[in-house]
Amino acid sequence: MNNTAPSNFNPGKLEEFDFSSFPPSVLGRLSFRITPPVNPPLPPGGHLLGVAEERDTLLIVPEGLEPGEPVPLLVMFHGAGGSAEKVLPFLDAHAKAGRFLLMLPQSIYPTWDLTIGGHGPDIERLEKALAVVSSHFVIDPDHFGFAGFSDGGSYALSAGITNGNLLSHVIVFSGGFMNVYHKEGRPLVFIAHSPEDEQLNIKTSGLKHYEQLRREGYNVHFQMFSGPHIIHPPVVEKAMTFFLRKTPKRT
Repeated sequence: MNNTAPSNFNPGKLEEFDFSSFPPSVLGRLSFRITPPVNPPLPPGGHLLGVAEERDTLLIVPEGLEPGEPVPLLVMFHGAGGSAEKVLPFLDAHAKAGRFLLMLPQSIYPTWDLTIGGHGPDIERLEKALAVVSSHFVIDPDHFGFAGFSDGGSYALSAGITNGNLLSHVIVFSGGFMNVYHKEGRPLVFIAHSPEDEQLNIKTSGLKHYEQLRREGYNVHFQMFSGPHIIHPPVVEKAMTFFLRKTPKRT
């Protein structure tokens, strides 16, 4: 069952609420924190993390990582009806060339719980998967990001802005909405959207989120491109450059 806010909750009056009375998972807040690893690093290759019997989380470990050195981590959320296997081909080569960990969660339902009715089992699995990765590797806090496509982009944006004190980067490929009860931190944001998108209108999604976050003081890069509602490799390449080369200012 999904965790949902109380029936008398009015998202239009967030300033009137004491968020300390809410369970963190209801608000999409992660309790995960980066800690020193207690287990040996996993070898190069793909690893299922054992956080679920079905649709487990996949971790890609590139070759050439220096033992004990901080390593970037990018978490990529698939689109509706998708899977880790469907998005892996778009990012696998980038992870290997850029020597960053690539974590690929999978939604329990056909799409992410937040899209269906509120935070619940997907964010609980995410917590567990992050803890497993952190137990094996030193995660670089300046290159720790959430990314996603379509519904996964909405999830990455919502969870990323909610947990911006933990993350350094948020990358959104053709996302649809941003559902955030309480913002923390100031991660760098990359939003890509096409005016030709036949499923999600650029004016009510990508551009809307870009303008809103800019007004609120976020450092946002907007990447407009031409094409339908699919993952475009040239856009992914730009996003990976943004993730690996741009370092946030920590306050």
